[in-house]
Amino acid sequence: MDRFILSLLLLCSFAQTAWTQNTVGTVFNTDQAYDGLSLFTVGKETYLINNCGEVINQWTSDYLTGKSVYILPNGDLLRGEEIQNPDVPIPGIGGRLSIYGWNNELKWSYNFSSETITSHHDVFPLPNGNILVLIIEKLSADEAIAAGRDPNLLSEGFLYNEKIIEIKTSGSNDFEIVWEWSFWEHLVQDFDENQDNFGDVLNNPQLLDINYLGDAGDFMNWLHVNSIQYNATLDQIIVSSRMMGEFYIIDHSTTTEEAAAHSGGLRGKGGDFLYRWGNPQAYRAGGLADKKLFGQHYPHWIPDALREGGKVIVFNNGFNKAENFSSVHTITPTVNSDGSYAVPIGKQIGPENFDWTYKDPQDPVNFYSKILSSAQRLPNGNTLICEGTKGKFFELNEEDEIVWTYISPIGNDGPLAQGSEPAVKSVFRVDKYSYDHPGFRGKNLTPGDPIELDFDISDCQKVLSVPELVDTDQIRFQNPVGDQLIIRTNLIVEKVELYNLQGQKILVANQEKNINFTYIPSGMYFIKIFTDQGLLSKKIIKA
Repeated sequence: MDRFILSLLLLCSFAQTAWTQNTVGTVFNTDQAYDGLSLFTVGKETYLINNCGEVINQWTSDYLTGKSVYILPNGDLLRGEEIQNPDVPIPGIGGRLSIYGWNNELKWSYNFSSETITSHHDVFPLPNGNILVLIIEKLSADEAIAAGRDPNLLSEGFLYNEKIIEIKTSGSNDFEIVWEWSFWEHLVQDFDENQDNFGDVLNNPQLLDINYLGDAGDFMNWLHVNSIQYNATLDQIIVSSRMMGEFYIIDHSTTTEEAAAHSGGLRGKGGDFLYRWGNPQAYRAGGLADKKLFGQHYPHWIPDALREGGKVIVFNNGFNKAENFSSVHTITPTVNSDGSYAVPIGKQIGPENFDWTYKDPQDPVNFYSKILSSAQRLPNGNTLICEGTKGKFFELNEEDEIVWTYISPIGNDGPLAQGSEPAVKSVFRVDKYSYDHPGFRGKNLTPGDPIELDFDISDCQKVLSVPELVDTDQIRFQNPVGDQLIIRTNLIVEKVELYNLQGQKILVANQEKNINFTYIPSGMYFIKIFTDQGLLSKKIIKA
């Protein structure tokens, strides 16, 4: 075998188990970790890193984070940003939304902040290019009472409502609202028959009881929605309310008029809840012992193609639980084939239990984040978890064993030196993207230095074993390669990696035999094809 290729193999292959003495950045890495790029934001910075913590790209803003960030299909960065608002001073405030190019150029921005509203926590980029934005709005005491709110639950003299707007951006700082949904249109109350929304709470689970406070520490911020996510197959939105201890699924196939009503859309329910889960107390179908979610964050559908696809995964913070510990769960909503849901009237909405639960196997209290945090199912079946208040990310394999750990190296004064004690600089969420994400096509993915100072990532890159090699006649493909690399083999292709002549990884394709090379510049490269029988490593030319 070519000595250069062998050296490249020794340099770039991950160890089966590699421990480090690092205190920040990548502190543990194995070859079972999903080989992708992790996106997170702290302060004014947003980072895209590989598994060794090397920075692939970095965006710097003039604004502190407004919590959520996303890589768009064209490689731009969608980022929520913070503008303090003395008129609407809520935790998790945003107030501004921006889009940056790959090279940090500001392409679009808008301030969603006024005396009565602010954006906050989460946004979501839709497949059609529009953006869902989470908005909180300040309503008067008179408006709240007219909707059926008990005046004794209005100690602040006003009430916050939550709504979602779908915007279509234009120019550099303009947009059009093309769809809207609001909790205010889907309330029920049995306090005052002379006010709006009067009805039987137990027998209307599709509506929200305006007088149920849940875990609200104040009467005004009684909902505290912290996440909106979208399912393109179902055309449905999932909304998480931290204070209610519930998530809600609503129909996005409605018009704005139907979204404000109780009929219409593909499921005929208008903007009413298609499904709710987590706390039967909220619709009077159970007690505290039946409550499942406690201050939860980031409930979203697992993509259909992944392990437990179609289920909802959620980070359960454990806020106001008898014992302070967090956990991660998957749940199977009672969805029908047409996208409607089996929701019993006057009874608890199923399922009764979680399908899967992770908590610290040694002592549950070791794993706890009162606020923030996330969990994501990855293409190889692993689960990526962000323990937000500790700035800690870790990845579990299917046996719930930790196979990768990263601790954010950002302190109050910027990056920490390796060996420092981790600073408590919280992270709202982390998401890991595949190398073959469309946003990375044609982009420079050459790794830079890690974020931390005085870094040492040698253990992360160390090789403890070299995979068995397969014969070249077992795997065939055209060389030079055109716009498509088509691999012909009877072996199971687990992963394909492409490196430039400097040994820098520029492409990863998981479980694919037909790979898009249109965005790969012409030149010489090294390819590694991982199969169930071993590894093939060769020079190739892109024509």
